[in-house]
Amino acid sequence: MRMRPTLSWTPSEDLPPATSDPGPVADALSTGGVLVLSGAGISTESGIPDYRGEGGSLSRHTPMTYQDFTASAGARRRYWARSHLGWRTFGRARPNTGHLAVAAFGRHGLLSGVITQNVDGLHQAAGSDDVVELHGTLARVVCLSCGAFSPRRELARRLEEANPGFEPVAAGINPDGDADLTDDQVADFRVVPCTVCGGILKPDVVFFGEPVPPQRVEHCRELVRGAASLLVLGSSLTVMSGLRFVRQAAQAGKPVLIVNRDQTRGDQHALTRVSLPLGTALGTVAHRLGVPVSRVADGGPRPA
Repeated sequence: MRMRPTLSWTPSEDLPPATSDPGPVADALSTGGVLVLSGAGISTESGIPDYRGEGGSLSRHTPMTYQDFTASAGARRRYWARSHLGWRTFGRARPNTGHLAVAAFGRHGLLSGVITQNVDGLHQAAGSDDVVELHGTLARVVCLSCGAFSPRRELARRLEEANPGFEPVAAGINPDGDADLTDDQVADFRVVPCTVCGGILKPDVVFFGEPVPPQRVEHCRELVRGAASLLVLGSSLTVMSGLRFVRQAAQAGKPVLIVNRDQTRGDQHALTRVSLPLGTALGTVAHRLGVPVSRVADGGPRPA
């Protein structure tokens, strides 16, 4: 039986109040060994909306599931048409103060690692190294038949050639790169196959309803085991893929700190939740620690 993914949650108990003081985050970072777990909220200041915050995309958009994508040619046509248009927006997005602060903390030896639930590549563009992309990346495409990988920019070129003049106006863009288009707008879109075997192409991301690869989960668990504390940035922790690491850290007695303006599913496990915009909070923390947050060059590097 197919299960629909968890898209929302309702607090079942009184959660501890949030604070507007990022001091506890600065204190944790000052001792080092902090593992960052980031979510869609860290990219909103780069123009990429989140799923569940105020005005989040789930209020108007149900993400593509793995089951729907693999079962229906029509679903794949709809996805690739919308994603092809959305990819242009992702390609223009640049790291914001939050991404840059995380990269600066890493350069100063304050972090033990970075795990991101995002697929936008903005942590790497900001200069963070060895980022674990828990849900994969939109910058790469995989064939479901032969397993061949290829760069997203190559697929974008092929889709442009197959769909000349495809310039619909989207109602919005979503965190997974999926633009809001009507069925009429995507009806004539042509999907291209794998150049190696002619199979079905899929972005190398974990769709809703699709499990995170076990080896990636274990790698993240090992990072949690080796960390002194866990810092969650911009994630509601609604889905288990991220929440499991919060629970693991809390069970091991490691401090969990959350920076998110809204309540999260992990608040009950946290030492504190700072209710501030990510850029404001992390910029303040960097200033307190004397860590300079540099800007990347205009049009800075993005993943291939």
